[in-house]
Amino acid sequence: MDNLAPLISEVNELEKKINSVNLPPELKDKSLQMIQRLGRMVRYGEYSTEYEKTAHYLDWITNLPWQKRSEDILDLINAKKVLDSNHYGLGEIKERLLEYLSVLSLRKNKSEVQRAPILCFVGLVGTGKTTIASSIAQAMGRKFARVPFGGLGDPLDLRGQSRLRPDAEPGLIIKALRRVGTKNPVILLDEIDRVTDEGRSSVMGVLVELLDPEQNKTFQDHFIDYPFDLSEVLFITTCNNIGSISTAVMDRLEPIQMPSYTDEEKINIGKNYVLPKVLKENGLNAETVKIDQEVWAKIVRPLGYDAGIRTLERTIDGICRKIAKMVIEGKGKSFSLNNENIKEFLPTW
Repeated sequence: MDNLAPLISEVNELEKKINSVNLPPELKDKSLQMIQRLGRMVRYGEYSTEYEKTAHYLDWITNLPWQKRSEDILDLINAKKVLDSNHYGLGEIKERLLEYLSVLSLRKNKSEVQRAPILCFVGLVGTGKTTIASSIAQAMGRKFARVPFGGLGDPLDLRGQSRLRPDAEPGLIIKALRRVGTKNPVILLDEIDRVTDEGRSSVMGVLVELLDPEQNKTFQDHFIDYPFDLSEVLFITTCNNIGSISTAVMDRLEPIQMPSYTDEEKINIGKNYVLPKVLKENGLNAETVKIDQEVWAKIVRPLGYDAGIRTLERTIDGICRKIAKMVIEGKGKSFSLNNENIKEFLPTW
């Protein structure tokens, strides 16, 4: 009997863990039954394997935000300030979010849950689709999670695997909810047009369930095997084009076209958004690097036209890295970039 004491203690710890968490009643009863069965197995073989499976499952359900939610910040002035501080332009997108926050504010004391619009940002790479979604979460005071769809081909990646399978895991949606720790986060479904051709139809089927407010309030992950309410999640999607997205999914989306940036807009973004951030990341400051106004036209187009700002970010980062090296080598403490010396700092490939 003494040999069984450590095993009985393990079972008791699992029971304490379940009783310390506010789980849905049915799921709690189901979990306690699993623990009781585990207790009976202590006297028989295969305890170790069953214990690992049960402990793994209980770890997941006790760490999901069944009731925990964050408080929304519905202040329009604050939201506009956050969006403007992170993004230049994008007036339509900012206005759409402010409209949504206004509706939430008016309905705050109503009993029914406000259905969120499913925004779909459509645009070329580097136009800010992912970062604007993160800024929306910041403006609302919500947690943010990104679920990448690039190369996704198995719907079980979203819905999870049955616990009967070896090494079963929950799907990406449940993993995102555990990561953020709240049931009302902003979840970005990134690049939903880039799923594999083989799995496109089945993945789109799961997407319909995720995005439909009448279905996602009882979303069931195969691993958790109990409905989880996703109706309070603000889903945002992105894609490069909508041609490969199913009609059923598009019917639930509100497409917003992300604009390609003009050279003038890129200069503004480079000066006021990218450069200050990159200077800080490279241990420099505004006094160390000074860029003449006429040089910016060459910085935004070192290798030709680009719709997004990723090339601009890489170019400015390259300039700052070279200056950081020159500072360490003792070649100066302040550098001014002008038409005469800019070629020394720009990429040549």
